[in-house]
Amino acid sequence: MTALDKIDIRILDSLTEQGRISISDLSAAVGLSQTPTVNRIRKLEEMGVIQGYQAHLSEALLGGAFSVFTWVSLVDQKRQTLSVFEKTMEESPEVMDCYLMTGDDDYLLRIAVDGLDEFERFLTERLAGLSEVRSIKSSFALRPVVQKRRPPELSRQVQANQIQARK
Repeated sequence: MTALDKIDIRILDSLTEQGRISISDLSAAVGLSQTPTVNRIRKLEEMGVIQGYQAHLSEALLGGAFSVFTWVSLVDQKRQTLSVFEKTMEESPEVMDCYLMTGDDDYLLRIAVDGLDEFERFLTERLAGLSEVRSIKSSFALRPVVQKRRPPELSRQVQANQIQARK
């Protein structure tokens, strides 16, 4: 992880939990005045530690009540085959996440749909129709158990700071 001090860690932790926190409230939370807080945020953005800001939307209320995890194996791993598949997934609004994998399957997808009918439509009209696809396996998620927004090293730093503060 990039070398960050305790104030940087507090800024990142606060922004992770409340992306719309005001500079005034953030400054108070980290113990700095507003100008140094803004300067630190700008530095973290320039370093690439903060890559952007976004709202955390409800998939359930916006057409994705169910998450389906789908493992896909392609007919081969040639650059052209991967490219066609990846472009199709980028253009598919149901595909929320797509990972190139090692192991038995080539890709893992997280697909958000309203139900079985919508998933069947995606599966038959979009995914199974690709000549690049060899096999497909899917599982519906029952419910999320853990969904973290804090990267592991930031979590470790926050925990370490909390332990030191208790001493």
